Amino acid sequence: MLLGAIVLGLVAGLLTGGSIGRLASVHLRYIWLIFAALALRSGIDLAAGAGISLPDGLQILALLLAYSFLVVGLGANRTYPGILLALVGVMSNGLVILVNGGRMPIWEPSLTAAGFTAADVSPVLHVILPATLDASFFFHLGPLSDVIPIPFPIVQNVASIGDVFLSAGLAFFLFAAVIGRPSWMEAAEPGDAPAGRRSRAGGAAAEDWTPGVAGTTAVVGTTLFARAVAESASLERASMLGGSGGGVSTAAIGSSSAGTPSIARRVLSHPYARLALDGDFSALWVGQLVSFFGDRVHQVAIAFLVLGATGSPFAVSAVFLAALLPNLLLGPIAGTLVDRWDHREVMIVSDLLRAATVLLIPVAAATNILLVYPLVFGLTTVTIFFRPARTAVIPRIVAPDELVTANSAMWVGETLADVVGYPVAGLFVAFLGSALALAFWIDAATYLASAVLIATMVIPRVVRAAGAAVGAGLHGVMADLRVGWRFLRGDAVLLANTLQGAVAQVSVGATIALTPVYAAQFLDLGRLDGSTAYALLETGVGIGNLVGGFAVGLVGMRLAKGRMVIAGFTMYGLCVVGLGLTGNVAVAIGLMLGCGVANMIYVIPSQTLFQERTPAELIGRAVSFRFALVTATMTGAMAISGLAASAVGVPLVIAATGAVTVVTGLAGLLTPAVRDA
Repeated sequence: MLLGAIVLGLVAGLLTGGSIGRLASVHLRYIWLIFAALALRSGIDLAAGAGISLPDGLQILALLLAYSFLVVGLGANRTYPGILLALVGVMSNGLVILVNGGRMPIWEPSLTAAGFTAADVSPVLHVILPATLDASFFFHLGPLSDVIPIPFPIVQNVASIGDVFLSAGLAFFLFAAVIGRPSWMEAAEPGDAPAGRRSRAGGAAAEDWTPGVAGTTAVVGTTLFARAVAESASLERASMLGGSGGGVSTAAIGSSSAGTPSIARRVLSHPYARLALDGDFSALWVGQLVSFFGDRVHQVAIAFLVLGATGSPFAVSAVFLAALLPNLLLGPIAGTLVDRWDHREVMIVSDLLRAATVLLIPVAAATNILLVYPLVFGLTTVTIFFRPARTAVIPRIVAPDELVTANSAMWVGETLADVVGYPVAGLFVAFLGSALALAFWIDAATYLASAVLIATMVIPRVVRAAGAAVGAGLHGVMADLRVGWRFLRGDAVLLANTLQGAVAQVSVGATIALTPVYAAQFLDLGRLDGSTAYALLETGVGIGNLVGGFAVGLVGMRLAKGRMVIAGFTMYGLCVVGLGLTGNVAVAIGLMLGCGVANMIYVIPSQTLFQERTPAELIGRAVSFRFALVTATMTGAMAISGLAASAVGVPLVIAATGAVTVVTGLAGLLTPAVRDA
C-alpha cells in the first residue's frame, strides 16, 4: 500500500507539470530522526526475515524508540501537506503494535478474505486475532489492527486504518513536493515564526485580520501554507504569478519558454489547490472526510444490525427518526451554546463524544436492541453541536474571496463519501457478516483521527463586540436565543433565504420519503429490481452533488449568490416535476443527477450568505435556527406526502411538490432581498 501511495503521488505530480528534481528542494527538520526510525524498524523486519526472534522486552523497546523518533520527526514537519495525516496513521499503527507486545494483529477473517493463510504470517511480526469480536479483540485494539482485506493482485494485502491514513498522507506530500512550493518555503523551516503576519485577504503585513462581519476581530495565527495563500492574492490571474509583489516565484514553480504559466503553476493557482495547501483548512477537510467515510460504514451497519435483531422495517425507520429528532428539538439551543464556547474545543470534544457513543452501539444492541435508539439520539445531538462550530470556523481560516470555494470543498468531501463510501460500506458490511460491531469501532477510530487533526488547527479567536457578553444560567441561554432570533428576523436577506428554503425544500422531503416506492412500483425497470433502481437513483443524486459542488467551487465566486439560489431551487423543482411525469428509469436517473447539481447550486451560496452576513458570535444560533426551520418543513413534507400518495398516487405527489419548489424559486425574482443578495 505504501509503495502504491508513493507511485500515485509521484505520478500525479509529474502529470500536472512537476519535476522529480524538486524533491531535492524539500527541507525537512530532524530528518535524522525519521531515518533512525526507519533503520530501527527495518532492522527488526530483517531480523524476523532471518528467523531471529528478539526478546520481547528488547523488541518492544526498539519499536518504542522507532515510533517515538518517527512521531517527533513527522510532528516537526507537520505544516507540509500530507504530513499530518501520515502522522495520524503512524500513531495509530504504533499504538496497536506497542499494546500487542511489538506485533501487529491481523483479524483472521480479513486474512482469509485477502487470500492468505496463517502460514503466510510471520509470528515474529504479527499475531492473528480470532474471528470472534469479544473483549479480547477490543483489548488488543482490534479495530485499529489489520482488518481491511485487499484481495486484488499486485496490491494483495491486509491493511489497517493507520495504513490508509499513512498512505494517503504520503501520496499528498509527494504530490505537493513534486509540483513545487513557494520560494519563501525553500528558505524557511516548518515551525519557524513568520517574519510578519499577513492578512488572509492579501496585502500588507498586519497583526489582525477582520472578516467582513460586524463586531468581530480575529487574531491570526497562520500556518506556513496559509502564508503561501495570503501572499498570492492575485491567484485568480494565473499569468501574474511569479511577478513582483510576492506570490509564487518562477524559480520554485517554473514556466514555459514562451512565458505562459506552466501546468504546475496553474495547478497551484486553482482555488482548490490554494485551500489544499492551507494547513488549517486541509486539516479540517481531511478530518471531516475521514469521519464522513466512517459514518457511511456505521450507517449501513446499523440498518442491518436493527433489521437482523427485529426483522421489522418500522424498527429500522425508527432509527432514522431518532437521528432526526434532535435537529428539531435542540438545534437552536445547541447553536446558542456553541456561540458561547470555543469552536475548536467544541469540535474536538464532539468528535471524542461521538467516538465513545459509536463504540457503545453494538454493546447496547447485544444487551437490548431498544438501547440503540437513545444512543442514536445522543449521537445526533452531539453532531448538532459540531455542525455550527464547523460553519463558524470556516470563514475565520480562509480568505473572504475563498469562502464559496471552501464551502464547496466541504460539500464535495461529504458527497465524495456518499458516492464512494456507501458502495464500499455495503461491501465491507456484507463481508463482516455477523461481526457488525467492527464497523462501529472503525467509525469510532475515524472520529478520533478527526479530533487529532482538528487539534492541530490554529483558529483565530473571536473577540466579542462591546455589549455582547453572555448571560448565565437558563435565563441567559433563553436571552441568547432571543438575540439570535432577533438577528435572523432583522436581516432581510437571511430571513428571506430561510423562508424560501423552508418552502422550496418540501420537494426534498417528499422525494426522500417516496423515492423507494417510486423506484419499485412506478418505473419501467426492465431487468432491474426495485432495490437496484433505488440505489441507482441515489447514486445519481450523489454524482450530481459532486459535479455541482465542483462547479460552484470553480465559478460560484463570480456569480451573485441570490440569483444562484433562485436558479438552484428552480432547477431542482423542474427535475422533481420531471420525475413525476416519467416512467423511464434512465431518464429518472438523469433527473436525479440534475437534482444533485441543483442542490449544490442553492445550498452552497445559502451557507456562504450566512457566513458573510452573520457576526462570528451569532453564527451558531443563526445557522441552527435556519436548519431547524428547514428540517421541520422537510419532516412535515415527508409525513404529508406519504399520506397524500396513498390517496392520489406517488407520481402526482412528487410532481406537485416539484411545482411548489419551482414557484418558490421563481418568486425570489420578485423579492429584492433574495434576488439581489
